[in-house]
Amino acid sequence: MEKKERKNERKRDKKRPGWSDRQKKVIGITGGVILVIALLYLGIAFYFRSHYFFRTEINGHNVSGRSVSAAEQIFADDVASYELELLEMSGAKETVSGADISMKYEKCDDAEKILEEQNVFLWPGALFKKPVYEASVEISYDDEQLQTKIDSLQVVTAEQTQPVSAYPKYDGEKFVIEPEQYGTAVQTDVLREEMERAFAALEETLDLEAAGCYASPSYTAESPEVQQACDVMNKYCEARIVYPMTEEVVIDKSVISGWLTTDENMQVVISEEAVRGWLQEFGDTYDTVGTTRTFTTPTGKQATVSGGTYGWSINEKAEYDVIIDAVQNSKVLEREPEYYNSGHAAVHSMPDWGSTYIDVDLSEQYMWYVVDGSVALETDVVTGRPTPERITPEGTYSIVEKERNRVLKGSVDPATGKPSYETPVNYWMRVTWSGIGFHDATWQPAFGGTLNQTRGSHGCINMPYDKAAQLYEMVEMGTPVVIHY
Repeated sequence: MEKKERKNERKRDKKRPGWSDRQKKVIGITGGVILVIALLYLGIAFYFRSHYFFRTEINGHNVSGRSVSAAEQIFADDVASYELELLEMSGAKETVSGADISMKYEKCDDAEKILEEQNVFLWPGALFKKPVYEASVEISYDDEQLQTKIDSLQVVTAEQTQPVSAYPKYDGEKFVIEPEQYGTAVQTDVLREEMERAFAALEETLDLEAAGCYASPSYTAESPEVQQACDVMNKYCEARIVYPMTEEVVIDKSVISGWLTTDENMQVVISEEAVRGWLQEFGDTYDTVGTTRTFTTPTGKQATVSGGTYGWSINEKAEYDVIIDAVQNSKVLEREPEYYNSGHAAVHSMPDWGSTYIDVDLSEQYMWYVVDGSVALETDVVTGRPTPERITPEGTYSIVEKERNRVLKGSVDPATGKPSYETPVNYWMRVTWSGIGFHDATWQPAFGGTLNQTRGSHGCINMPYDKAAQLYEMVEMGTPVVIHY
């Protein structure tokens, strides 16, 4: 019975469902494949602990599967063959090689960091996404060799054209902006700085213009400072000064524009030198003190006279201040210029003593007092003896002092300590502060002729007593005196 039951039980077991041999084989193969894949995955992951992922790029180089040392060798090779091409404004090109400056590869810390940042278990992602990195490569080179190379570059040694800033330019009517001009002058300090930057990145080209290696104008046409300067200059040019000389002398925009400049900060400057130069020319034209004058004597004689102290003398220093104030405040003026205290004459036309004056003819030993064009008094005179120390000086002067009962004194004699002469006169009319004047001379036996040759004065104009008295009563202070031959 027991044997029969065991036999039946075996039959029942065969009829129950279970793993077939084929299924067991498939399961075994699959498990093996999975194990191989897992081991391969882990093996590759382990490999990437010391190597870069697939498709990894550093500084433009494919370093897939390479070690850090292998990548650094690539960088070292780059440095060894490195050349920097300089692109110049003219279109010319120059090359600086690593060998020119003893360039050497030192290290690349970023190479190790990039590797350390890889998650080795995510290496399959590199099959679909390309890792791209920029790494800082440390190099070294000889500073002196670099400077020597820079100093020898054609772009540095060639003739340098400096840039010109935009500036206010007068176009004949107003100030407008003249655009800037770019030159070829190289800023060697900037050039060196940009080259060192390019070396550090191992860049192959350097555009000098784009990098700002050329000197740039301080101001361009778009600079607000230039427009502001134009506005100020045009405001200054609104000033106008009219001087009524022999003809009108006008300071207007045509003159003022030539006085205006700007400084390095684009601030408007009125050129002191230019204004004073204009005033000097103005004075040279209209100052008459000491100039040669041509005129006709009351007898119709044509004469010339030079020297003296009478005439126009513009006070250029005082007039400078007036002009500057007028320009800065856009004033419109019509005025006589400032003159020195004694720098006035009767008229601006020549002869500038006008129609009232005293005429002394040294050749004729005669004088006339002309009032409003007519002779009011005339007489023979005795002038200075014709010796250097006593001659009556030629020139145009004026009456600068009148006095009654004056004692005229000569220079002090060192031997006696007393004046060389002391002569009382009743009517004294001074012409020069050195002691020349008109006065009565009762000691003279006569007047005119050639008496001055033997009985000449010490330079004064000796007159008959009655004529001196008349002149004293008639003549006014400041009356011009013309002494000539």
